[in-house]
Amino acid sequence: SGAVRRTSWHAHVINIGAILFSTAFFLAGNGLIMTLTPVRASAEGFGMFALGALGAFYFAGFVVGCFVGPNLLLRIGHIRTFTVAAAIIAVSILMMPLTVTPVAWFVLRAVNGLFVAVLFMTLESWLNERATNETRGNILSAYVAGGLGALIIGQWFLLIAPPSTFELFTIGAVAFCLCLVPVGMTRLPQPVLRPVSLLSLRRLLALSPVGAMGCVTSGLVTSAFWTLGPIYVQSLGFTIRGLALFMTVFIAGGALSQWPLGWLSNHMDRRWMIAAICMVASICGIALSLFGWLLVQEPTFFFVLVFVLGATMLPLYSLSVAHANDRLSRDEFVDASAVLLLIQAALSVPGPLLAALVMSVAGPYALFLFTALAHAAMAFFAFTRSRICEAPPEETRKAFAALAQGSPIALELDPRGPEQPPPS
Repeated sequence: SGAVRRTSWHAHVINIGAILFSTAFFLAGNGLIMTLTPVRASAEGFGMFALGALGAFYFAGFVVGCFVGPNLLLRIGHIRTFTVAAAIIAVSILMMPLTVTPVAWFVLRAVNGLFVAVLFMTLESWLNERATNETRGNILSAYVAGGLGALIIGQWFLLIAPPSTFELFTIGAVAFCLCLVPVGMTRLPQPVLRPVSLLSLRRLLALSPVGAMGCVTSGLVTSAFWTLGPIYVQSLGFTIRGLALFMTVFIAGGALSQWPLGWLSNHMDRRWMIAAICMVASICGIALSLFGWLLVQEPTFFFVLVFVLGATMLPLYSLSVAHANDRLSRDEFVDASAVLLLIQAALSVPGPLLAALVMSVAGPYALFLFTALAHAAMAFFAFTRSRICEAPPEETRKAFAALAQGSPIALELDPRGPEQPPPS
């Protein structure tokens, strides 16, 4: 029986390996372009508000893609949808160094964001189809860990060529083309798309205002960071190598802290954990904003601070969803989480614009004053709610799970959700 189980597990890994490899290529390319875009735009003389608008258009396209994607998948199937989306993204990336104007880049980033959402939906629905109730937790962990690792690899592609040339855009496009290969060679059957419904926003806000506001805060600050973080780093005089290291340390902090923080939150009122990480993130933001120019004289201390910022900023979304889940029945979890994900995605649109407005008035260092203010407000709100409203009973508290910030379809991988029928 042990040999049979090992054979079954190996076959299962092989089945999903193609999807995970495609995800790695896709996220490595996207990680490169997310950092490269503001760096090149700044070098081309884009104003601060235009830099913020690049992020806003990308995330607006992503939100639209969450609604367009299911229709495409139902109409032309998964492999055709995946091929079309990857091809359009590659073309949009290649066009960026050919048409370096703010308006053109706004359109191209919106197109990029739309079809990135479609790629997420396609890959995640395949993973859902292969997952069983026993294995979906392991698949979700592999998907989250592999995705964060691919994002880190994408940052180091920046060292291959100067941002002022077309080579890095070509490398990003190549990564999106390569993500087609594992999917194109897979023998997996195309999955049946299961529609994700949405829980009433009014009911969700009534049941878990802290969970909803945590996703609002996460959307505002993470989108501002991904869009304008490279501008802050360059204002401190870092080289491209220093920028790649900065982004790597930040992502690694978020990757390594999710599970320890989640485990701790399983044994307490999660609102206290949310308040604590937001307060620490606020302190880190203030330090990086006011003393960043001084901290770079001691790079070790500077990067420790960046690591702590990533370790407290990135888990906020998963902790907020976990807190909301504690107040919901298992059958409602996926519907509620889909609403929370869309809240985060929608608030990712104004995040870069608001941060750019603050930076245009107070300078590039003010990026982290913006994130510090948002985190401090969230910490105060979570603390206040913990004082006036009882925590969920311990018997209703579900175990924490780190979530991928992809499409709503990925939420079905969460082992805390309702039981699913076995894959065909």
